[in-house]
Amino acid sequence: MWDSATVMMLVKETWTTLFITLTSTLFAYVLGLPLGILLVVTAKDGLRPLAAVYKILDVVVNVVRSVPFLILLMLLIPFTRFVVGKSYGPAATIVPLTIAAAPFIARLVESSLLEVDKGMIEAAQSMGAGTGTIVWKVLLAEARTSLIVGCTIALGTILGYSAMAGVVGGGGLGDVAIRYGYYRYQADIMIVTVVLLIILVQILQVIGTKLSKKLDKRNTG
Repeated sequence: MWDSATVMMLVKETWTTLFITLTSTLFAYVLGLPLGILLVVTAKDGLRPLAAVYKILDVVVNVVRSVPFLILLMLLIPFTRFVVGKSYGPAATIVPLTIAAAPFIARLVESSLLEVDKGMIEAAQSMGAGTGTIVWKVLLAEARTSLIVGCTIALGTILGYSAMAGVVGGGGLGDVAIRYGYYRYQADIMIVTVVLLIILVQILQVIGTKLSKKLDKRNTG
């Protein structure tokens, strides 16, 4: 059972899982980062309070986050097929993962930016800094450590979501666990895929923790 073909398959699908996770996280941040910034900027006590805009964004984020990923995965099959031309495989998995993760990331970003000292924002405003400058040079700069920690959390969550996509042939270790561990009752392969997923999460966690500590000004000098 554990021949070279099986081992090579596990190695290949491990890399596929990493590819899906990292690519989905990147695209999710492309959507989620500006969304999180907008939530902070347009809030009642934000830099540019816009009640209507904030309410719409808040509702959209809450609604998408409330839908279980497997259900969202099924609902997005037509859209996924339209975007990548098929509803299965690694490329197809990235689409629903991105959409599912973006609101989650928006909340992580919002939480990180709200931790920034209000005094620093007021000081920047008193010196005539515009909204864009404050966002870039104050909010994002001061929250970078928290943002890295949030990114680490997001990576672990998206990695878990990618495993669920195996139910619809999404590729990666989740797909191996479903095809061999569940349908073929090969418990040993199921256990190995779980262990590999745990190892991947731990590796990403260690990298994120080290990077956040390196960027934390409180731990320098």
